[in-house]
Amino acid sequence: MTTQKQSYREALRSGIEQALMEDERVFLMGEDVGRYGGCYAVSKGLIDSYGPERIIDTPLCESGFVGVGIGAALGGMRPIIEVMTVNFSLLAMDQIVNSAATLRHMSGGQFNVPLVIRMACGAGRQLAAQHSHSWENLYAHIPGLKVLSPATQTDARYMLGQALRDPDPVIIFEHVMLLNEAGNVLDKPEADMEQALVRREGTDVSLITYGGSLHKALSAAEQLAVLGISAEVLDLRCLRPLDIGTITASVAKTHRVIIIDEGWYTGSLAGEVSAVIMEQSFWSLDAPVQRICTAEVPIPYPSHLELAALPQVETIVTRAQALMAGHL
Repeated sequence: MTTQKQSYREALRSGIEQALMEDERVFLMGEDVGRYGGCYAVSKGLIDSYGPERIIDTPLCESGFVGVGIGAALGGMRPIIEVMTVNFSLLAMDQIVNSAATLRHMSGGQFNVPLVIRMACGAGRQLAAQHSHSWENLYAHIPGLKVLSPATQTDARYMLGQALRDPDPVIIFEHVMLLNEAGNVLDKPEADMEQALVRREGTDVSLITYGGSLHKALSAAEQLAVLGISAEVLDLRCLRPLDIGTITASVAKTHRVIIIDEGWYTGSLAGEVSAVIMEQSFWSLDAPVQRICTAEVPIPYPSHLELAALPQVETIVTRAQALMAGHL
């Protein structure tokens, strides 16, 4: 298997470009995706190669252009809709929840909506509360949607193509702190988009996470290894549907779990994963499931407060040590 080094941003762009090359029905639509090259420069230069009919700039009207995407998908096209940040996607919530997610069921299976919606999420760049939240759990709550969270450059490269082949609407969350990170991109996907992957083997505690928190969990695992604690790191990758088999297999191996989730604690995806473990792996546990989530405040603008609000490596290490010592 060969590899090439790309930033997460470059990997996302390569995935979009491959989709555009392979299928004339594919087009990209959203605010500033064309002449400006995307708010996060993911689509930079694509309009020069594919023109304004396939790289389509839209007005500031999320409900409108997401609705157009749903109509195009119903008409046989394969739209990629870019919503600048997850916060703005709330303006299109009616289209996503009441139309895209429901039409297959309401039509008795006659109509699928093969639509992919990409959006940035996450904090760490001092973009303040209205541009920094992590509401993956909100979309993962909704039946009819599939929700992906690529955390590696290889997943950033290939998950879009996998999502476009799905007959139903797929939401892809791209964490803003990963955009400049460079890494090896494999020449093919590592797994089906709905499969969770063990990113580091371990025997003492499972660190279950996804997206922007994966690298924090891996860094914590390295520090824990120095302290004599073997941590397994599980990357969920797909947040709906969850790969429950891989989660329970990891719990059966380590018997202790910490879930790291950049969403807020109350009603978090971490809470859902914890409930699944309690239902299906209760007798494998040697200690209560732990959750490390974002502080329950709007994401602050000042850097020191923003860092304080988010899950950090030091917190994961400290919690794992306490768990292993039987203090939790």
